[in-house]
Amino acid sequence: MLANQPLAERLRPKELGEFYGQEHLVGKNAVLRKVIESGNIPSFILWGPPGVGKTTLAGIIANTTKRPFYQLSAVHSGVKDVRETIEKAKKQQFFNQPNPILFIDEIHRFNKSQQDSLLSAVEQGIITLIGATTENPSFEVISPLLSRCQVYVMKSLTENDLVELLNRALKKDSYLSNYDIEITEHEALIRISGGDARKLYNALELVVSSEADEASSEKIIINDEMVLKHVQKNLALYDKNGEQHYDIISAFIKSMRGSDPNAAVYWLARMVEGGEDPKFIARRMLILAAEDIGLANPNALLLAQACFEAVNVIGWPESRIILSETAIYLATSQKSNSSYLAIDEAIERVRAEGDLPVPLHIRNAPTKLMKNLEYGKEYKYAHSYSGNFVPDNFLPDELKGTVFYEPGVNAREDDIRKRLSAMWKDYYKYDKH
Repeated sequence: MLANQPLAERLRPKELGEFYGQEHLVGKNAVLRKVIESGNIPSFILWGPPGVGKTTLAGIIANTTKRPFYQLSAVHSGVKDVRETIEKAKKQQFFNQPNPILFIDEIHRFNKSQQDSLLSAVEQGIITLIGATTENPSFEVISPLLSRCQVYVMKSLTENDLVELLNRALKKDSYLSNYDIEITEHEALIRISGGDARKLYNALELVVSSEADEASSEKIIINDEMVLKHVQKNLALYDKNGEQHYDIISAFIKSMRGSDPNAAVYWLARMVEGGEDPKFIARRMLILAAEDIGLANPNALLLAQACFEAVNVIGWPESRIILSETAIYLATSQKSNSSYLAIDEAIERVRAEGDLPVPLHIRNAPTKLMKNLEYGKEYKYAHSYSGNFVPDNFLPDELKGTVFYEPGVNAREDDIRKRLSAMWKDYYKYDKH
């Protein structure tokens, strides 16, 4: 039988020495660690995926700096809750005692009036605000509040971090220590977690509890096959802390990518019925339009952008219609990830090759000295040539002839491939398909 408190709660770190991951923030001499050690905590927002320690880190900061700690969830709290908490914080202001910390989980779910209610208290130093969000705060936090907060980006936990967390759980947890547990394979647990410590612990606890009920001895050997069997069998239990939210948006995106409008509309309905933020859904479709449809149908990006703007001014229930139209359009569009692959390939080469020099003939030449140095010399102005095109080298010499954009296999990009091949002939090779 499971312990009353979830494993993730039982093992929640109380101090920095027990905290795993986020070395760029809390490692030795890292920016946030220095802030914590100084005791001068500014208001800030932690932005990152679920299960990477945002709530835990806020608690550690309050514990380390010995400050009163108030916690609200934007899902369940309103303006009244915020004001009541601020009033409590005012009563904590004695002499030189540091101000309390107000931690707001999922702050992106607060609307403008709810965020406005925080401004005065943050400005006056009544509270130090720590917000946590899985969404880009530039889009979801009002400008006056964002300007008063630092933003720290948290990353998904690495495989090494997750293995260390598993080892810690087996050694430190009072419930798991009742059994002789050996993990012979980590891959399934790590893959299921998706870099989320809470999902990792939920899966581990589920496997152990299920296996303990079935095992004839106290020795439990955990392998990948066992993990998949128990997690799939008990998916509802595994999702007891709300991780299904992320699984459903994943299913929605993959259904559109897979050109299945029926599945896309089903998962959209699940989100609509679950009270999901329409802007969250629209933003995901905007990303998909660029990443997975791209030049196969450029209108997809325009429609997704129009959808995002529309749901910002139209609330439920009408937004469901706009979201449905867009989801169906994206699902039924031809697909291409050529633009996505092109920029990633180019970034990889930039990182590998460093800052290669711009060829002289396409450099800017605003001064006489630059012209004397032959900046811009021999540049061929395309509009002066037949067809407004002339072959020339626009890449650094070291990358001459490198193809980053490879047109996808679809009607529109087939035309692009033919045109590029005719223009560039043997300069760039567009003959993969």
